[in-house]
Amino acid sequence: MEFKFGGSETNQRTVLNHPSGLFVLFFTEMWERFSYYGMRALLVLFLVASLMEEGWGWERSDALFLYAWYTGLVYITPIIGGFIADKYLGYRKAVVIGALLMTLGHASMALETFSDPFFFMGLALLIIGNGLFKPNISSIVGQLYKNQGKEKDAGYTIFYMGINAGAFLGILLCGYIGEKIGWHYGFGLAGIFMFFGMLQFYFAQTIFGRIGLSPAKTEEWDDAIEDTVEKAKDNIEDVIDDAGKSKITKDRLTVIGIFAFFTIFFWWAFEQAGGSMTIFAADYTDRVLDGSGAMTFKIFNAILTIVPMIIITVVLILLFKQTFSKYALSNILLGTSFVIIWAIVIWMLRREFIAETAEVPASWFGILNSFFIIAFAPLFSKIWESKYNPTGPVKFATGLILLGLGFGILAYGSLGIPLGAKEASVSMIFLILAYLLHTLGELCLSPVGLSYVSKLAPAKLVGLMFGVWFVANFISNTLAGITGSFIDPIVENYGMTTFFLIFTLIPIGAGLIMLALNKTLLKKMHGIR
Repeated sequence: MEFKFGGSETNQRTVLNHPSGLFVLFFTEMWERFSYYGMRALLVLFLVASLMEEGWGWERSDALFLYAWYTGLVYITPIIGGFIADKYLGYRKAVVIGALLMTLGHASMALETFSDPFFFMGLALLIIGNGLFKPNISSIVGQLYKNQGKEKDAGYTIFYMGINAGAFLGILLCGYIGEKIGWHYGFGLAGIFMFFGMLQFYFAQTIFGRIGLSPAKTEEWDDAIEDTVEKAKDNIEDVIDDAGKSKITKDRLTVIGIFAFFTIFFWWAFEQAGGSMTIFAADYTDRVLDGSGAMTFKIFNAILTIVPMIIITVVLILLFKQTFSKYALSNILLGTSFVIIWAIVIWMLRREFIAETAEVPASWFGILNSFFIIAFAPLFSKIWESKYNPTGPVKFATGLILLGLGFGILAYGSLGIPLGAKEASVSMIFLILAYLLHTLGELCLSPVGLSYVSKLAPAKLVGLMFGVWFVANFISNTLAGITGSFIDPIVENYGMTTFFLIFTLIPIGAGLIMLALNKTLLKKMHGIR
């Protein structure tokens, strides 16, 4: 009997017309993103908080420098982790080991009040664990589908929603508990759900059949025959490529290089979200509301929190119906994690509603990115499928320009901040609008980049080109933190408006250059759209 999807017989049972295994991966990735973004939301805030606030009292420049290297290295280790999984461990073992290392990393950071080495050891474990986890869970998603058509694209879209759901909840809850209750509780909470994610994946992994097993376990005779045929096809294709098509390949690789170069400018500015923009939210934004303003925020925050939770819970119930009989323990663990998360959500909202005023956590603004992605992704998807679908370079340019305009709004909102000021009370609306424009820019640029790498690179170089893309992200994330670390001297000598204008003018300039290159790049793509 031939199965429609890869994996076991149970995986043929569908949830929302997709294999059940996709949603095992959905929830595993959701909890991993919960842990990553929850910790990321707290990192800089914890480091710069005073000793009286139970932080470390670091200078902003030092905190942002550490943030630079942390966020940069999480894009380098996946290259190594992917190689180790391909050659030795297999995807599934790599995911489990990576999740375990990240759980230990969060536990170590939760002990930061007892010893500094625990904190830095925790960061190291998170970086290494991410390298084993991140590339390999995505690889399993791809192998669930036997064709490269719309079903696979839709599967990755659902998986991407899991990423954003995890980021949303992680920033919201870890940020709230870290800022309001205690930093180590926030770090510890991130680890709890990473642990649940690891266990539910481990006890349900046989749903994937042979997908993701170590290379030694998948070397069966039928695979060997298939590999031989594929290699023969590749050799024939290579001969054809060498006869007259080398210029096309070079041109397309050049386009990938140009896209990778310009993506540095985007993420360099975008990643200020966890650094300088978080500091701006904490120290320069009026976050205290009272009266009708406080009640409006409480209601909005409650709706913003409960609606996604209900949607995700419905998906969870649908997964239970298809897999509980076979994977009861995995389902029970997953269900337990949701009982805990619901309890925390209800506790948080009740605590906020009984308070007379509302003090918005500085980390709260980070959830806006995930919220706006969920809200606007369907609209952008329809535009890309319509006759108004712009070219790749135009999408790229639009993303850069929107990002720059977002920082332009922050620059305008900062006009009243005096030189050298360490605190101010700028309206929250400027940060909200900035996050909106940044997210719209991300929707234009982020899906385009990875898509064009897979389309433009020849099959034998796809892995290498994705490696180049990861290196570009490493450079941009590292530069983001390093540049942000100069916030104090720039604000002192030139003002906060000047600081944000740097991130306004450079992305817009890069976007305009990309627009000018549109026709040239289209020619070098040789028919790829």
